[in-house]
Amino acid sequence: MQESPAFVSSDDLYLFNTGQLFRAYLTFGAHVMEVEGEPGVRFVLWAPNARAVFVIGDFCDWSSSDRSRAIELERIGTTGVWVGFGRGPGDGSRYKYELIDAEGERRLKSDPFGFRSELRPNTASVVTSLARYDWQDGEWMQLKRQRLPYDKPMLIYEVHLGAWRMDAPEQFRSYAQLARELVDYVVDMGYTHIEVLPLAEHPLDRSWGYQTTGYYAATSRYGPPEGLMELVDCAHRRGVGVLLDWVSGHFCKDEHGLRLFDGTPLYEPADYRRAEKPLWGTLAFDFGKPQVQSFLISNALFWLDMYHIDGLRVDAVASMIDLNFDKPDSMRTTNRYGGTEDIEALAFLRKLNETVFRYYPESLMMAEDSSSYPAVTSPTYLGGLGFNYKWNMGWMNDMLRYMETDPARRSDRHSLITFSMHYAYSENYVLPLSHDEVVHGKHSMLNKMPGSYEEKFANLRLFYGYWMSHPGKKLLFMGGEFGQFDEWKDDSGLDWSLLRYPLHDSMRSYVRDLNRIYLDRPALWENDHAPAGFEWIDVNNADQCMLSFQRRDKSGHRSVVVACNFSRRSYDVYRIGVSQSGIYRLLLSSDRANYGGSGAPMPERVQATDIPMHGKAYSIEIPVPALTVLMWETEEPASRFSNSYEEV
Repeated sequence: MQESPAFVSSDDLYLFNTGQLFRAYLTFGAHVMEVEGEPGVRFVLWAPNARAVFVIGDFCDWSSSDRSRAIELERIGTTGVWVGFGRGPGDGSRYKYELIDAEGERRLKSDPFGFRSELRPNTASVVTSLARYDWQDGEWMQLKRQRLPYDKPMLIYEVHLGAWRMDAPEQFRSYAQLARELVDYVVDMGYTHIEVLPLAEHPLDRSWGYQTTGYYAATSRYGPPEGLMELVDCAHRRGVGVLLDWVSGHFCKDEHGLRLFDGTPLYEPADYRRAEKPLWGTLAFDFGKPQVQSFLISNALFWLDMYHIDGLRVDAVASMIDLNFDKPDSMRTTNRYGGTEDIEALAFLRKLNETVFRYYPESLMMAEDSSSYPAVTSPTYLGGLGFNYKWNMGWMNDMLRYMETDPARRSDRHSLITFSMHYAYSENYVLPLSHDEVVHGKHSMLNKMPGSYEEKFANLRLFYGYWMSHPGKKLLFMGGEFGQFDEWKDDSGLDWSLLRYPLHDSMRSYVRDLNRIYLDRPALWENDHAPAGFEWIDVNNADQCMLSFQRRDKSGHRSVVVACNFSRRSYDVYRIGVSQSGIYRLLLSSDRANYGGSGAPMPERVQATDIPMHGKAYSIEIPVPALTVLMWETEEPASRFSNSYEEV
């Protein structure tokens, strides 16, 4: 059963051991191939401290005692790598590695580079080729290379695939079904991207994919790898990008996974104080180890290479770069300079981003980072971490605190909705309303809102309008678009039945229209990262809980004026300063009757007059209903227009 290990490139092994093999999945793991005309599977494994390694599986009755069918791997010199070729297994064979560690103990491990896993609770790896799918997204792949995202609209719909639609507990939609249903829905709603919670194989459904065992295996819960490829392909052919939540900060401790892989702390640090993540019950990666760098950076490229993923949302960056993140005093450590930054993790993130952008300069690399670490989205050659986007957790926390406040008391918290503009251009930001904000007792987006049933909807419409017009790209977790009333229930799916009730159905219509207005107005996204794209009109009106500002496109000629009334008081006449003369056309009133509002009369067009206001040479006079956001767009002068009031 043995073959010479000479067919494994010595260059690859050198690069792997120096942290420079960035497509290690092409070498490591199980690969169907022919050797000297004989079909079989080559297995390559990194386990430097093992005394012996066997591949066992359904081709040998899961026993290494039958040496005629089990595959014994051979160590390649001092590289720490083992290799072997077996003629028994083939495509679809289940297998595990049996390692004999330095103490003579037997360990059964799934393949760290396995391309597919058994459906949980089973944990074997499955020999799989990923080259069978016939991709049809060439036009998308070419187009995105020509369109960098910074001055483009970005509306991200965050999804947990298992709980988007579920007919009964554990009756998940397949990747292939989602390729039709989810993509159709996202296109209809006007989103530009789908962001999927982690899809790497994980043993526990309730971890949502954040505690991984199979980094190279798309979870089998929703079908075979080709199904996920079909989902991405269908999205691309409909003009929708796909982002993946990627977990490089930690891994779970299940026995078949990476923990103590060869009997020693191989993927995790040897110092338990640095290895343990007590908040999550997981283990950190040893980011300073070159082989771990090869493993993780190759994994990032793997999803972009093999599944055509358009970018990664890197989870829990704050926990990666802080040695003592959520750790008790007994576990606190310092770096070699006496500080608490994880120098090796910072270097890893820079190397990760440099590598991804070397091969995929058009990719989105987003940091989910709640820390105040500077220059997260600055280039590495300027000392930054090299991401191109960062989640704006400060904006999210401030805005939710403000919106959860009863309108009668919002005057005292006015700075919560204005402070974000003091730092809005320090990073390239995404404004996230994510799954993290609708779980663990935090309430759904709708149920965070104060007031009566109707006021909750009015507040949420108002909030979404402010969010959509604030500088920064946008992300909304599934269910938020129709006012899911309960917290996200990961084991039973979204409450689609709520759409039978008018206010929920109207909320979805509102979000759909809001998305379309956003997509069609460059003023709302072209200058997201430049101060020229935003100007306060009236920022200090805390007493009335009013806020007004304007967004401008790159030309500076087209603008959108936004007025937000965060109070319960309505104003029949309210004057707002504007920069340009001419006609202003109503783009949006969140108080429209078909959105569930009061339907208070509102003019479709108003004429700016030369009455100065708010430091502007001109002003418009408009009604402003309670708990309402209004958007007005400059329009070319017309010979005639109506000031008549209509229900809009």
